[in-house]
Amino acid sequence: MPQWKSIHTYYRLFHRFRKNRIKSFYATFSPKPDDSVLDIGGYIGTWDSPWQFEDSFPVTIINIDKRNPVDNERFTVMEGDATALPFGDGSFRIAFSNSVIEHVGSWEKQQVFAREARRVADQLWIQTPAKSFPMEPHFLGPFIHWFPKDLQRRLAYHFTLWGWISRPTPAAVDAMIASIRLLTLHEFETLFPDCHIMHERFLGLTKSYIAIRTKRPTTSCR
Repeated sequence: MPQWKSIHTYYRLFHRFRKNRIKSFYATFSPKPDDSVLDIGGYIGTWDSPWQFEDSFPVTIINIDKRNPVDNERFTVMEGDATALPFGDGSFRIAFSNSVIEHVGSWEKQQVFAREARRVADQLWIQTPAKSFPMEPHFLGPFIHWFPKDLQRRLAYHFTLWGWISRPTPAAVDAMIASIRLLTLHEFETLFPDCHIMHERFLGLTKSYIAIRTKRPTTSCR
């Protein structure tokens, strides 16, 4: 019972962070009805919530997972790879991504993700959890992401809320660990050199980084 209460509390905090993040996005870009937004790896729920401030601008959502057809002209939902976006340079006003870049695999693939996002949009809003934050946000366990992967495998099952509640198989644990590569501040700054890096904080600690670009640079993003 205590772990259910803890995870419920965590997801309430998660919802609050997501809501505040979207508020900040709107305040930064003030998207208009004729603006185009590309959500890389996202889902409709980010944009189709009752607390949205403006819901008229078109959103294209691209995700590696198959999605069901959407009966809403505002949204275009596509299956695709964030490291090979099927769009021309500057096709969108804004590229948005929330907690996706840490899931694409290796550092090399994260570099390609960043280049693609910077290429297809004039402006950027790319968020990722901070590796420096003590609580790992996917396993819901403290410090686990700071240890070697062999030790993470043992800790994930026995010492995280994810392990206690989902009771994963060894293969599921391995897949989860392999799917996550959290970024340091230096790495994130390297990926987005033409962006301002905003720090999202919790109890004075940086919980996540957000790369914000409000103007397309004159030099190539490749």
